[in-house]
Amino acid sequence: MAVEESKLMEFVGKAVGDLGSALTATLVNVGDRLGLYKAMAGAGPLSAAELAMRTSTTERYVAEWLAAQAASGYVDYEGDGRYRLPDEQAEALANDMSPACVLGGFQAMTAAMRAETKVIDAFRSGGGVGWDEHDPGLFEGTERFFRPGYAANLVSSWIPALEGVDAKLRSGGRVADVGCGHGASTIIMAREYPKSSFVGYDYHESSIDVAHKRAADAGVSDRVSFEAAGAKDYSGAGFDLIGFFDCLHDMGDPVGALVHAREALAPDGTIMLVEPFANDDLNDNLNPIGRVFYSVSTLVCTPASLSQEVGRALGAQAGEGRLGAVAAEAGLSRFRRATETPFNLVLEARA
Repeated sequence: MAVEESKLMEFVGKAVGDLGSALTATLVNVGDRLGLYKAMAGAGPLSAAELAMRTSTTERYVAEWLAAQAASGYVDYEGDGRYRLPDEQAEALANDMSPACVLGGFQAMTAAMRAETKVIDAFRSGGGVGWDEHDPGLFEGTERFFRPGYAANLVSSWIPALEGVDAKLRSGGRVADVGCGHGASTIIMAREYPKSSFVGYDYHESSIDVAHKRAADAGVSDRVSFEAAGAKDYSGAGFDLIGFFDCLHDMGDPVGALVHAREALAPDGTIMLVEPFANDDLNDNLNPIGRVFYSVSTLVCTPASLSQEVGRALGAQAGEGRLGAVAAEAGLSRFRRATETPFNLVLEARA
């Protein structure tokens, strides 16, 4: 091999940066779970002793954590042993309901990494790793990651971008949320459309248990129900809207899931697919967002699909073209991009 020294050292520098990023992910979880970020938010410069006192933690550990966070650019070192969490970082690290919140992403991805051995075995065998086989932190973190974006966009822009759906739900419609997880999207819709009824489906029973509790806490149990069921065998029909929120690409048989949804629609009903943002050409996805989505797809999404029948394995960067082809296979003749965000494609499909 003819190794060019400057290129080698450039790559080693990049790899060292990535190593630091991997370690920082765990330290973000430490700060989240111990309330360190929330204690620093709006507090101005703090010493390790002051932060430890505010959070009932140990000064020596907090001092090392603060130094690591400063080296990563997550907090500012003010000198004289004092650190400050800038307001911008506080918005992302201490405000769970901010659309900029990144805490759920760190929680989910570090949990996904705990399946490393299972994923390695799947690489060799060609088998899969089911969603239910992961660390529970993945389930909680995934909801925390997606919920702020849903809260900011779902009822304000995504549903209004669908043809005639907002008016149907305001007058009283029926909605199914397939692959609902902990029910964040279902509950957000139920709060906005009190005349409509909602049912969330997910094969993961422990997630359904959480969804029931979340609906009760939100005071929407009178119009929201949840059932443990797969994407091709849930009950119910006559739905004006069937939503798949960041989950169709995880399914082993997305065509079968959309066929079942098509059959469960009311006349002139709508299917809404919310999927991770991706361009159709891989070269156009080689960027920081694509890096995250391709990585989580390797650890979670593709193994989840391959653990199920058919195993279509669309991956988290399927893109509009491939998703449109799946919709066409399912007999959905009308398909379009309704709207988008930097993180999501919102696609509308009809029979």
